[in-house]
Amino acid sequence: MSLSTIILAAGQGTRMKSDFPKVLHTIAGRPMVAYAIDTALALGDPRPIVVVGYGADLVRAAIGDGVRYVDQTEQLGTGHAVMQTRAALTGKTGSVLVLYGDTPFVTVETLRALLDTHAQSDATITLLTFRPSDPLRYGRIVRGGSGHVTHIAEYSEATPEQLAIREVNSGILCFRADWLWPHLDQLRPQHGHGEYYLTDLVALAAAERKTIATREAAADEVTGIDDRSRLAWAERQMRERINERLMLSGVTLIDPATTYISAEAEIGPDTTIFPGTHIWGQTRIGQHCRIGPHSILRSATVGDHCTVEASVLEQSTLESHVTVGPFAHLRKGAYLEQHVELGNFAEVKNSRLGAGSKSHHFSYLGDATLGRKVNIGAGTITCNYDGVAKHPTHIGDDAFIGSDSMLVAPVRIGARAKTGAGAVVTRDVPDDGVVYGVPARPAPMK
Repeated sequence: MSLSTIILAAGQGTRMKSDFPKVLHTIAGRPMVAYAIDTALALGDPRPIVVVGYGADLVRAAIGDGVRYVDQTEQLGTGHAVMQTRAALTGKTGSVLVLYGDTPFVTVETLRALLDTHAQSDATITLLTFRPSDPLRYGRIVRGGSGHVTHIAEYSEATPEQLAIREVNSGILCFRADWLWPHLDQLRPQHGHGEYYLTDLVALAAAERKTIATREAAADEVTGIDDRSRLAWAERQMRERINERLMLSGVTLIDPATTYISAEAEIGPDTTIFPGTHIWGQTRIGQHCRIGPHSILRSATVGDHCTVEASVLEQSTLESHVTVGPFAHLRKGAYLEQHVELGNFAEVKNSRLGAGSKSHHFSYLGDATLGRKVNIGAGTITCNYDGVAKHPTHIGDDAFIGSDSMLVAPVRIGARAKTGAGAVVTRDVPDDGVVYGVPARPAPMK
């Protein structure tokens, strides 16, 4: 049976007290709507529909082109939102599953069970229900004497007897497509808000004696994230899931409670993550690494057998057997080949350091290309910016750069060349050359 999924993501989320659309608030480094999209894709819908409204352009920019978008310019309720998708789903048969952009924890397994129930019951509508410890303002699932669902009683309209019902509506529903589309036209704005409620279709189906099935889910899976308190709860829940998954895959987290890892990160077995470490974005870390304590990695790539201690890596790459830190900073475009050693207070930006090169302390390498086994003395700076443009520095294999050398780019230091301590190098140095002084000049021949 074919499946079409609709993800409702048009609301502002006023209880967030934010200028941004609710579904763009992040959980473990990702917009919360991204989790619903991943779930829809895993269920087999190659291009789910996302209904956008408030901040639609921001949502499109954050999500990208992997989904279909439908605009709900006026937010007139869930029924109205689904109405807007009719043209996009014309001719589609099978089932229509309605999800929510602010419900990131519902699992693929739970939804597959819902779809199985829908198919096996030959249901017109199948509801995903749950039983929270406090039903709060959720709509109650009202059943008749035979146990069949008759309607959903909204909190504001429920009788005291109905408010005592513990089974409530999650908002996630599955419809038979050929029944849904004509019956959407029967919805009327009501409930005191002038909104069209998708749940009113349940009463219509019951009146027609159609089969209405239910499947129960755990409360934590289907709870929506609608304020900052719930957002903080969701962050904790997602972190626990991510950390557990990593630990079960062979990663050691010394203190999971103080380790922050994004949902998109990948970490190899036998790697140890120390406390206070933040690993964000699409960071990739290999096997047998030691990361932290107190390191920050943002969309970085780290090979096997690397050590990163108390340092920051941003959109940078380490090959295998690289050591970084403490207190080093690798900025965008830094690339360290095998066996490079980068020590305390060393900064690298848009530069490639050849295999076996070392910069142990207090240096800045910007827009530089280093060969193999280059030694960078303490205090060395590539002066890459002249106030208008950036310029490159090239350093050949086995070169030795003395402490406090200033390499004024553009400049090229040859293989096996040396600069004296405090040299200000403004001209190219040939292979095996030795320069010193301010400005640097060749050393006299012996």
